Amino acid sequence: MVVSSWHEQRLNTVEFLIKSAQHLQVSPIVKYSAFSFFADRFFSSLPTFIQRGSSSSWLLKPVTESTLQLFVLISLWISTKIHDLKPLSVASLKALADKSIKEQHFTNRNFLEAEVLFMQVLNFEIGTTNIVFSILEELWIQIKGVAKVGELINFEACMEIMDLLYEKEKTTFLYRSPRSLAASILVVSYVMTVPKQRWEFPVLAWVNFAASCKEEDIIKMVTEILNHVLEPS
Repeated sequence: MVVSSWHEQRLNTVEFLIKSAQHLQVSPIVKYSAFSFFADRFFSSLPTFIQRGSSSSWLLKPVTESTLQLFVLISLWISTKIHDLKPLSVASLKALADKSIKEQHFTNRNFLEAEVLFMQVLNFEIGTTNIVFSILEELWIQIKGVAKVGELINFEACMEIMDLLYEKEKTTFLYRSPRSLAASILVVSYVMTVPKQRWEFPVLAWVNFAASCKEEDIIKMVTEILNHVLEPS
């Protein structure tokens, strides 16, 4: 199946990443680093990379949905190499690919070739210190240290919000401001999961200080997130 539109395939690959991360039982930092690699950078950079003729690889001639799914697995593989003492093996990735990718059979050699190609598209830049998840987790730990109400903020809800924002293409621009987005997600989770009678903590002022963000940016982003989170399916 040739990819007819990047927009048509984005949701499919994001959902494939979520399901693959769950199947492989990777940690949240691995999952969201993979999201950063694939959804934030690789997917948006690939068209330009192809137009420049930067590679003659058969994997890009043409790009298929199966190929994009392979690159999703590569993003998870690279992420485990960064964050895990025991990274995912090619065998485990290939087993998942054989089960989940129906229209193309990929060999071990294909995985190695795809990894090199993936790194080329990313220009070999695979830093993860400034991804939304890392900042969000740090803020969550900090707020629990300064206020008892911090214990009531549901971090699972924070991750569900992140997944939803990745699934909705029109909200992916929010990931361009990782600190503001992390702070805003924490505020949204506070509003949605902390009982109203416990809202005495000035969470907005605190995240402005802790994340070094402007209050108007946080308010605008929180509003944007709530509009999409509460949007009817």
